[in-house]
Amino acid sequence: MKVKVNGKFDFDLEVNNTEILMDQKAVIFDYRSLDSRHSSVIYNNRSFNVELIEENRSEKTVILKVNRNIYHLAIEDQYDQLLKQLGLDYSKIKKVADVKAPMPGLVLKILVAQEQCVVKGDNLLVLEAMKMENMIKSPTDGIIKRILINIGDKTEKNAVLIEFD
Repeated sequence: MKVKVNGKFDFDLEVNNTEILMDQKAVIFDYRSLDSRHSSVIYNNRSFNVELIEENRSEKTVILKVNRNIYHLAIEDQYDQLLKQLGLDYSKIKKVADVKAPMPGLVLKILVAQEQCVVKGDNLLVLEAMKMENMIKSPTDGIIKRILINIGDKTEKNAVLIEFD
């Protein structure tokens, strides 16, 4: 399988019962699971605390916190690679890029922050329209890139409220 770290670094990874090969070289480390989201790893006589921040199995992405650093991993297995070779690269399908106002209204509450990770269905903001409060939910999994409105703003229909990364 291929693993891309932070969108920049590519590694070939092979995992079998007895060893892990990274770019065809054996990786030797000691691993201990502390709970379902936390682990301790010793590699080259250095200790690393690993926390699983987010896992999206459908998109094959993982966000890990190693010590104080955040790493975004995108994983491609042999089937993903075969689909790319056949010209069926589903990673290039257009994703939702922003949230637009479904109606004119007044922004009452903003429930997210810039750079926050959200999943499909999470509450983003409350928009008042015709004296009714409407909860605007996330249409997709993603990271909030920019919030283009403030509490108290009046919006028009189809105005961009939030952009995703």
